This record gives sequence, C-alpha cells and structure tokens, in this order.
Amino acid sequence: MLKNENMAYWCVIRNGKLLLQNGSLPVCSSEELICSTETKRFIGDFDSITVYWLVDESGFSDNDFFNLRELLGCDSRLFALAGRAIQLNYMIQSQRFCCHCGHPLQLDTKVLAMHCSGCESLHYPRVSPCIIVAVRKGNQLLLAQHPRHKTGMYTVIAGFIEPGETAEQCVAREVLEETGITVKNIRYFDSQPWAFPSNLMLGFIADYAGGDIKPDYEELTDAMWATAEQLPEVAPTGTIARRLIDTVLQLNAEHKTD
Repeated sequence: MLKNENMAYWCVIRNGKLLLQNGSLPVCSSEELICSTETKRFIGDFDSITVYWLVDESGFSDNDFFNLRELLGCDSRLFALAGRAIQLNYMIQSQRFCCHCGHPLQLDTKVLAMHCSGCESLHYPRVSPCIIVAVRKGNQLLLAQHPRHKTGMYTVIAGFIEPGETAEQCVAREVLEETGITVKNIRYFDSQPWAFPSNLMLGFIADYAGGDIKPDYEELTDAMWATAEQLPEVAPTGTIARRLIDTVLQLNAEHKTD
C-alpha cells in the first residue's frame, strides 16, 4: 500500500476510552476530523499509514468513546498502537507532578514523556510488568474466574511482579496464592502490552507439580481443571490469555495422539 500523506489513524482518548467510528479507529485526513489536531503526536505507522495520538478530544459526544477491548478483533499491531495512546494519555493523568521537586509536569514537546519546568527532569510512562500463566496437568488446563468478569468468563492466572522478584518466581507465587497449586517447568511463551491502564503481560506455560485446588476467594470466584471437551466461556480472541489457552489445548491434543 502506498503511503497517503493526507490520511492517518487517530487515537483520540477521553477518560481512558477511545474514539471509535463503526467499531474502528478513525482513519481520515486532519481536515475530516471535527476537532483540532494541533496537539497530535506521532506514535507509529500501520500499513504505511501514520498513527497519531491526539491530546485534544473536544468536539465529540461521550457516546463516541469505547473501551480498548472493542478493538481486540483488529490487527494486533494496530491494537498495540491504540494501547500505546491509552498509556500515554494515562501518563498525563497520573504523572502530574514531579517526584523530585514537586513542580507541575507538562507533556514534553520533543519526546513522549512528561517534562518538569522546575528541575528539567523527564518522566517517562510507567509500565507495570505482570505475569500470566497457563498451567497444564495431563490433558487439563487450570482456569480461574474473577469477580470482575460478570459474564462468568474463565481465564488463566495472572498477577503483578513484586520488587526483587523474577517473572518465574512470580508465576509460582501467584498460582500458589490464588489456587493452592504448585508448578514446575515454567517456560516463557510470549508477551502483550496491556493498556488497562499500563501493564506489560509476560506469558508463561507451566506444568502441574502438586496440590489440590483451593481458590483464594478474595481474588477469585472459582478455579477448576478444564479439558477441551468441557471448556467454559474463556477469554476473547486477541488477548494473550486466549492465545495461552488455545496453545495449551493444542499441546494437549497433540500429546493425546502421540
């Protein structure tokens, strides 16, 4: 596709939500966008079309803004760029004062960071590393249900990495704390930026080592071993959770045919 200098994707954000038109990011010229584009910042390219993050979101109705999850079905590269815009917007909202001298921060004119006019320091977006892990036991997969999932959806175990902790240590700790299960053979799978609001999900697969399921009901509603034949509603396509689930189910299927 030839690059069209007049066309661009626009990541316009209000209250942590994205402007969507017919379920997609607006792709148009600056003249066709009904708000000012003077505050636009370049955040990447997708299929030879520039992607901008727009700080000024005036001129639209609240009904035009949607959760980032609405874009899960789009190309993962465009989803990641939209997530970058969400995280940058969160930086503006959450990093308002300098942690060194207390002066107000403003978005820097050259780099995607907050600039302090008092001590001249730069404050970059804060990213919180998390683990997410699919645990195998024979032809079974460990799934958990969280109170926040009102539809009854199940997913795999996840949690934040603590200071001084490796990602693998976090995997073992989170699984044990939330389900009472111990794991072994922890191996890296893949990662996904997860802008809800500023996480980086590090995916792992692990094998069951021991223990019985004892859900931590302060964190979970339920936990269970599931097979491909008895699978509840699970995380949607486009999430690293779903890729982990599908990968483990495929591994289990291949193991059964060996």
